Parts: sequence; structure tokens; C-alpha cells
Amino acid sequence: MLLSARSISRTHGVQTLFEGVSLSVAPGDRIGLIGPNGAGKSTLLKLLAGEDQPDAGSIVRAKGLRAVYVAQHDTFPETMTAREVVIDGAEHGVTLASMDHHEAEIIADMILDRLGFDAAHAGSLAMELSGGWKKRLSIARGLARAAGEPDLLMLDEPTNHLDLAGIEWLASLLTAPAGAGGGGGGSGGSGGASIFVTHDRAFLERVATRVVELSRAYPLGTLAVDGNYSDFLRRKAEFLDAQAKAEQSMANQVRQDLAWLQRGAKARRTKAKSRIESSYGRIDELAELKQRNAAAAGNAARVDFNATDRKTRKLISARGVSKSYAGRTLFKDVDLDLGVGDCLGLLGPNGSGKTTLIRVLTGEITPDSGTVVRADPAPRIVVFSQHRKDFEPTTLLRDALCPVSDQIRFRGQPMHVTAWSRRFLFRDEQLAQPMKSLSGGELARVHIARIMLEPADVLVLDEPTNDLDIPTLEAMEEALEDFPGALVLVTHDRAMLDRLATEVLALDGRGGSAMVASVDQAVALERKAERERSVPESKPTPAASQQARAAPQTRRKLSYNEQREYDAMERNIAEAEALVASAEKRVSDPSVASDLARMTRACAELSDAQALVARLYARWEELEAKLA
Repeated sequence: MLLSARSISRTHGVQTLFEGVSLSVAPGDRIGLIGPNGAGKSTLLKLLAGEDQPDAGSIVRAKGLRAVYVAQHDTFPETMTAREVVIDGAEHGVTLASMDHHEAEIIADMILDRLGFDAAHAGSLAMELSGGWKKRLSIARGLARAAGEPDLLMLDEPTNHLDLAGIEWLASLLTAPAGAGGGGGGSGGSGGASIFVTHDRAFLERVATRVVELSRAYPLGTLAVDGNYSDFLRRKAEFLDAQAKAEQSMANQVRQDLAWLQRGAKARRTKAKSRIESSYGRIDELAELKQRNAAAAGNAARVDFNATDRKTRKLISARGVSKSYAGRTLFKDVDLDLGVGDCLGLLGPNGSGKTTLIRVLTGEITPDSGTVVRADPAPRIVVFSQHRKDFEPTTLLRDALCPVSDQIRFRGQPMHVTAWSRRFLFRDEQLAQPMKSLSGGELARVHIARIMLEPADVLVLDEPTNDLDIPTLEAMEEALEDFPGALVLVTHDRAMLDRLATEVLALDGRGGSAMVASVDQAVALERKAERERSVPESKPTPAASQQARAAPQTRRKLSYNEQREYDAMERNIAEAEALVASAEKRVSDPSVASDLARMTRACAELSDAQALVARLYARWEELEAKLA
């Protein structure tokens, strides 16, 4: 056993986050830690990592355990390059043996290469990297602290700021077999393990070998299920159904107990004292069951976006739209139509121009070329931006939710701010708290509450899933599915895209764009663009040109079998992607969804097909590297 937590508890101020929680981690475990916002997931991970101490209970770690913790927020010294950050991590690591600077450099270079850093990214100032590369750097620093081979890797929201290709990379890193050199989560030594806090359901489905939900809905504070996210959902439904039936049965028994207890003292004198104690015990147990079932039923915000109910078929039409910034073409010749009932999934690597394209479509900025035509009268466009407007830290929650008075009007009806706040899971006493005291998930719910008050023809959601827990994500998906207008959705949440997008526009980060049939194809474009971006774009010197002409003579060759495999790779990938598309249809088939056994098989087939596509792309890159 690598780590064992027994009956640990933690409070924050006067609020108890969790109590009596137990959790163990064995070699090879990949544990997805989930739960509603405010349940204490990040706090629990810090306790397991030794970054903080529990109020009660104990945490036992294996002797010599090489455990590293990667926080949710990525912070680095302003003057350090990415390479220097990783070298520093190696020099100040958790390994028992000391490491000199030269050894730290070797370890750092190996890890940076393993995690996809080219010379340009490794030499850049850490704080100037994009969000996705900062996240990679945080993980690289964590791996370096264990000389590249941690026994236990603990990650808090590791998919935040990663694009789809980055999430695929992280999943491959954590699921790499022992000794494969991936650095953690079963790699870099026998029996590596990982614990990760995440709200990414597709990531949980692919990576987790056990899912643990931290919630007041369970008697011991958690529900742990071996398997992936589909296994967890099935077992969770069974558990909560049994708990609800237990409440009904207990309520019937308590009614009989109360009737007996209310009888006169003379009638009860002959009754055993133990029955009276049992009756009061059942009353207390019923109260606990009610609290747990209420927590299970009420852990999602009630999201319902407001529409104008406009019937115009075509709301926005773009033809040949192009835009450049600082001499770099973000996208060119983009054509699209957006009408009622459409949901455009907008994908691309970080920095590819997705937010800029949104600003062009909404009329905030003009394109360099091409036209954007909006319906007349102009459609009402509401934007939920990833760069959410900051509230003054001292602003009270009451004023943020309802800035004018103590009432809002939703769908034409007045509602008091207290009732409005409860829709978004805020406690009444929180209304008097300043915004600076809220968590990231709570701040996100405030922004959702604000845009729900604005009727829209076109709803633009730029990274709406950041900081939201799974119940609220699912509530948002249901609301968006029922939204009668048009949607533009920018997200790296694979499950949300698969459920909502009617078409996908993929930007490649080099000025190109394409309408694709599936998210898998968009991921393939991201991976291809990432490979191309790692190749320096410089004008060749005469000597370099001469070397290039001589390259075919010195080019490494594949073996006969490898060449046959390479020649057939594109066909094999196309066939594998067809399997994914077929499996996705089965998963979305209502007749399959209503049959638990068929749905379980369909989800397993989809997971296998997606894994096959990922393996084929990884093998393709490996063969191309041999030819480089």
C-alpha cells in the first residue's frame, strides 16, 4: 500500500468540509476524485500530499514514498525559463539521494523531451507560456521532483487550460504501462499510481481505474467504485436508489414508533426500555437518511437559459472571413451559417484564434477580409466569456446576483434574491459574504446566474466548463440541449461536445480551418498542428539547402514490416475512426440507452475504439520520428 488515510476530517472556519473519510492508494491505481463544488476535493488532495494536516484521523505513507503534488494553479518565478523551472524541481526534489546541477539538467532535459517541449518552449520564460504549456510545465516540474519516476502523482484539475490534444497527451501519460517512460500513473517504474481531481467525464472514462466521489450524500462521506466513470454512474444510481428506499422503509417504521410513543405512560410501562431506545435511534437514523438523500438530489444548480423565441432560420452567416494579429494569420476563408437549432463546436489548439473568431462573428471586431451578415433586426447575442468579468473583491454576493434591488425578473416573473441564489446552491448566509470568499466554482455559478437573465437568440459559451462540478455541468448540458436559439460552444470538454455539437469547426493554429465530422478528426488536426509548430520555420541557408538535397541519401529507413505498417497507417486510422463513429451512434441510440447491459457494452466498445485511434496516432508519430 502506497498511502492510507483513515477517518480524516477537515473544517474550514465554522464549516465542516468532510469528516470520517477513508481512502487507500495501491500501486497501479489511477483514482479520479470527483464531487460537488465546495465538498473539499482540493483540500483532501492537499492533505493526502502532506501540504496540510487533517483536523482528525491519520494518513500513513509507505516508507520512502516518492509522491509529488501538482496544484490547480500554475505559478513560476517570473525570471525563470521553463527548463530552469524543471532543473530547479529536480534539485529540490523528494528523492532521498542528493542531485548535483549536472544531473538535474540531464533529468530536466529528459522530462521536457518526454512531455513534448521543443527548444523554443523549453527556452521561453515560464510565465509567458500559454495556459496549456504552463500546465505541462507544472507536471514536468512535479515529475522532476521525483527524478522522473514518482510512485504517486497527485494532480488537481490537470485538464484545465489543456486543449483536446493536450488532454489526449495527459491521458496517454497517465495510462502508459510500467517502464514505458511516461513518468507517472503507472510509468517510470513498477507500480506508479495517480490521484487526480477532475470534472472531465471523458478523461475519467478513459483514465480512471477507480472513481471516488466526495459528498455528504454518502454515510462515510465518499462512494468509491472500481472501474471507469460508466461503472461509477451505474453503481451510484444503484446505491442512491437503495438509500431512497431505505428512507421510505425507515419512515414507515418511525410512524409506527411515534404512534406507540404517543400512547399514555400506563400503556407504555409494560414495554421494554430497549424498544424506546430503538425508536429514538430510528428517528435519528431517518433524519440522517433524509439529509443524505437531500444532498444527493440537490447538488446541481438549476440552469435554464432564456431565449427570445425568435423564429428566423439564419441568424449569422460568414463568408471568406480572415483575421491576422501581429503579422500572424489566425484563420482565413472561414465559411459558416448559424441558425436556430444549430450548435457550432469551435475547436483548435490554444492560441489558434477561437476567441477572436467569436468576436468577429458577434461584431465586436471586423475581419480583415470576408463578410459577416447578421439577420435583420440584429440577433440578440449573449456571451459567456472564459475571461469572465471580475467582481470587486468586496462586492457582496447579494449585490453580484442582484445589483439593482433585492428582486430580479426571470422569464417575466419577479423573484427575491434569496430564492434566486438558492437555484445556484448558495446558502442564505452567503449572501452577506464578499465575492473574494467564493471558490472558483461558486464564481462560475454567479456568472451563469447573470447571463440567465438576458434573453438571447445566439448564446456564445467560451470555455463554460471551467471550475464547474459534474452535476452543474450536466444541468448546463440539459439546459443547452433545450435552448431554442443558436449556440456557439468553445470547450475542451469532450463529453459536452459529443452531446451538443451539430457541427465542428476546427482551427489548426496556422491559419487553416476545416468543418469536420467528429471531435476525433478535430483532435487529429490539433495533434498535426502541434507537430508542425515544433518544426522551426526559418529560411534555409545554402549549406542547409545542400544538406536537404543530400538528406534522401542519409535518411533512416524503416524495416520491411514497419514500412508496410506506415503505408497502411492512414487507412487503418480512417477505419478506426469509423469504428468510433459507429460506437458513438450506438451509445446515443435510445433503445440502447434504455438497456443497461447493451449500454455498458456500447460504452466499452466506444472506449476501446477511441483508445485504438489514440494508439494508431501515437504509432504513426513513432514511425515518422524514425524517418526524421
